[in-house]
Amino acid sequence: MSDSDKSINQLKTVPKVLEVNNLCKYFPVDNGLFSRSISRVYAVDDVSFSIEEGETLGLVGESGCGKSTVGKTVLRLLDPTSGSINLEGEDITKIPRENLREQRKGMQMVFQDPYSSLNPRMSSGEIVGEPLENYHLQRGKQKEVMVASLFEKVGLRSEQMVKYPHEFSGGQRQRLGIARALALHPKLIIADEPVSALDVSVQAQVINLLIDLQKELNLAYLFISHDLAVVEHISHRIAVMYLGKIVEFTDKRSLFETPQHPYTKALLSAVPIPDPNQPRNKMILKGDVPSPINPPSGCAFHTRCPYVKDICRREIPTLKEIKSNHYTSCHFS
Repeated sequence: MSDSDKSINQLKTVPKVLEVNNLCKYFPVDNGLFSRSISRVYAVDDVSFSIEEGETLGLVGESGCGKSTVGKTVLRLLDPTSGSINLEGEDITKIPRENLREQRKGMQMVFQDPYSSLNPRMSSGEIVGEPLENYHLQRGKQKEVMVASLFEKVGLRSEQMVKYPHEFSGGQRQRLGIARALALHPKLIIADEPVSALDVSVQAQVINLLIDLQKELNLAYLFISHDLAVVEHISHRIAVMYLGKIVEFTDKRSLFETPQHPYTKALLSAVPIPDPNQPRNKMILKGDVPSPINPPSGCAFHTRCPYVKDICRREIPTLKEIKSNHYTSCHFS
C-alpha cells in the first residue's frame, strides 16, 4: 500500500482544516446604462468539499471552469454569493473582510506566475520576511534568522537573501513564493497552477518540495491545476469541475482507474502517454464549453456528452455517492 493510500484510509480520524459547503460565486453582468445588472456569470455554483490535515485535494478542469475562482473565494479574496467556508471550524464567510486579518494567517496562496507575484523592487529576503513584519512577529536580527531558515527549508541558500527576483530562475522564484507562504505557519495553502509556468524538469522539483513540506509540517493543500499528471502525483483526492460545478469527486486511484463521469473520461483520454505505440481509446469532445452567463438546462455537460439522453437536457443531476467515497453527477453512473 502506498503512502497516499495509507493517508486516504486515515482521513476519517484526521481533523478537517477546511470545509466548504454549497459555495456559490456569481458575477453581475452590467449593460453599461446606469450600471444595471442584466445577467450574471455562474462562476462557481453549489460546490462542496473538505480538506484534512496533511491532505492534498486536487481541483481540475478546463480553463474557465471556475477552479481558480474557488481558490480565491475560499481565501476571501472574493466574497462568496452564498454558502459557507469553515477554516478550522470557524465560518469565515460571516466575518467582515476588514476583520479577516487573524484568519488570513492560517491560509496562504502560491500563485501561478512566480515572477509577477513577487515585488521586483524588494530583495528576496524582504519579500519572504514581509509577512513577519506585517503581523509584528519578527523584526531585525530575529527576522533575518527566520527568513534564512525559510530559505533553507525551500532549497535556497541564505546568501541569496540579498538578491532580487530577476536574479533567480523560474523554479527559484516559485520557491520564494512558497517560502513567503510558509512564513506565518499556515494550516492551509492554496496552490493555483503553481508549476504550469515552469519547465517540466523544474515542475518535478517544485512538486516534490511541496510533498516534502506537507509531510514535515502537516499542511493541507488545495492544488488547482489543469494538468492531470501533476495532480495524480501530488493529490490524495481529486475533484473534477465543469462549468462551475463538481462533476466527480473521489480518491486519485479510483479516479484514474475507474472514472465514472463522461467528462472525466474525456480528460483522462487526452493525457499524453510515453509509449506512442500503446493502444488507447481517445474520447474527442465536440463543441466548446457553454457560456457560464447562460448555462444549458439540465446537465451542463449534455451539449458535449456522447451519451446524452432526453433526461440530461431536462434535469440537473445531483452529486451522489455511487460507491464508497466516489461521487459523481451523472444520470447514468
